[in-house]
Amino acid sequence: MGFIRISVVLLSLIFYHCALSKSDPKDWYAESESVIDPNGALLLKWKVDYFNRKLRFQLVISDRAPEANWIALGFSDRGDLTNSDVCLVWTDYKGRDHFEDMHADSDGKVTRDVQQDCEAFYLDSNARSIFFERYFDTCDDNDYIIEDGTVHVVWARGIDKLFTSKGLCLTCTAAEDHGFVRVRLLTPANLPQPRSEQLVITNKDLNVPSGDTTYWCQVVKLPDFVIQKVHHIVKFESIITKGNEGLVHHMELFYCDADPNKEIPLYNGNCFSPDRPEVTKLCSKVRAAWAMGAPPFAYPEEAGLPIGGPESNKYIMLEVHYNNPELKDDWIDSSGIILHVSANKRRYDAAIMELGLEYTDKMAIPGGQEAFPLTGYCIPQCTGVGLPEHGIIVFGSQLHTHLTGVAVWTRHARRGIELPLLNRDLHYSTHFQEIRILHRPVKILPGDFLETTCIYNTVDKSNATIGGHAITDEMCVNYLHYYPATQLEVCKSAISNLALENYFKFEDRWDNMSISYSAPPRANYLAIKPWTPLRAGALTALYTESPISMQCNKSDGNRFQGDWEGLLIPKIKVPLPEEPRICRNSAKKAKRAMTYKDYMLN
Repeated sequence: MGFIRISVVLLSLIFYHCALSKSDPKDWYAESESVIDPNGALLLKWKVDYFNRKLRFQLVISDRAPEANWIALGFSDRGDLTNSDVCLVWTDYKGRDHFEDMHADSDGKVTRDVQQDCEAFYLDSNARSIFFERYFDTCDDNDYIIEDGTVHVVWARGIDKLFTSKGLCLTCTAAEDHGFVRVRLLTPANLPQPRSEQLVITNKDLNVPSGDTTYWCQVVKLPDFVIQKVHHIVKFESIITKGNEGLVHHMELFYCDADPNKEIPLYNGNCFSPDRPEVTKLCSKVRAAWAMGAPPFAYPEEAGLPIGGPESNKYIMLEVHYNNPELKDDWIDSSGIILHVSANKRRYDAAIMELGLEYTDKMAIPGGQEAFPLTGYCIPQCTGVGLPEHGIIVFGSQLHTHLTGVAVWTRHARRGIELPLLNRDLHYSTHFQEIRILHRPVKILPGDFLETTCIYNTVDKSNATIGGHAITDEMCVNYLHYYPATQLEVCKSAISNLALENYFKFEDRWDNMSISYSAPPRANYLAIKPWTPLRAGALTALYTESPISMQCNKSDGNRFQGDWEGLLIPKIKVPLPEEPRICRNSAKKAKRAMTYKDYMLN
């Protein structure tokens, strides 16, 4: 048996407390759940009380779960049991149950916290459940601080008979007796339940391959009623085959961005198979995304995302990521996504806008870096010409990088004054991507400035990782979900062509690198080696101080009129003050939560 110990730093916590104090108490809660082991034998349910800044947990242990004399459950930076923050439930050799607040060292051995903060524990043998409560922040320096983003929940169990918990080794357990899962704990409260028709897109009795990781793609044709008339997507949610909760890791639904009359083969196979028809790669516009533990995504009552109609292509593609660490070959799956669509269009069309960096090899990440930043800009000139006078309302956000991304955030400024962060995930993983409803809608006005930064870890690489479309390349994107729809679809940047040319000339003449002036940037970046701290620092300075080129693009792919090359990077003159840490014992001095600025100072 086991339980979670957590502490949480909320973005704009004071704002929420004031807002909640004026709202209906039923709006102060959010509920969600996620399996935490590959076989679905451990189910974690949680309820978030935003007004009291408290979480209520229930760990449900299936009758399929192995017998255990102890279970530890908690958190760590990236899912490691070492240096984790756990709570331990254990039964001693006399049959007595114990509950303890613990933390693990670099060897995975646990020590009891001086301050015990897990509350309201009780065991329900009939429900095979453990219940407990935690305040968001306990002001205990041994507690892991969780922010509104990806949370790595770790767990371990054992049959050892114990007389004390001191020195219990979490990492000494067998592979099937420990693991981790990524979830978003701080889910939004009280989503609306719209009237709609259901469009169910699932795999059909798929015999999932026995590999560790499988991405399965299935192209389907929209039903005639959606093809004939534009509908609004007003909600989407997952449908998971019972028993496969630990297998289905995340899913995305893509619109095929092609001519309305273009026929797309109904491909059903591995997404990376050489037999996949090239034309199916046109199915790349995200319309829905789900990750393990994510609740249904409901659009604001006044907006919906258009789908279908005679002017659009009639095909969509489901992509499912299967996580099968035990390499089982007997999984049968029919999971997928349910779209709730309505022919009664709402007041506003919702739309998706891309922020961040261009998909280009003009940007690169040196090898051997623990926290290398790249930043893409959406400058005031672009929002000025692309947004309507009264602005837009952003209600959702999907952060995106490829394999080396470890943190992403978007800053928002108006006339040089920084406003609250639009979105942030300091424990981001490319393996946990979902479209997240923002806790507060954000208004963006013409002339506003948006700055999206991604942090990358390339410590296991020697060569540069180049910007591009391949999974081995890198991206830095924030897909904003907003209304009303505008012509502005892409507001992204890259280093200016001239600045990059001058950089490569310097590397050729002064650093004796094998630079070719006729070669693409990718080849020249890969010619620079080794990536010393000095060279990596020089590249960072180049990206942060050089002029930029802008993609300020309309939905038809054309840029707005103007010269978008060689523009200066805007400056945020008045940054946000350091956010306060508010916890149960606010009088106690506590260490500050890690912020995005800490990454920049690394």
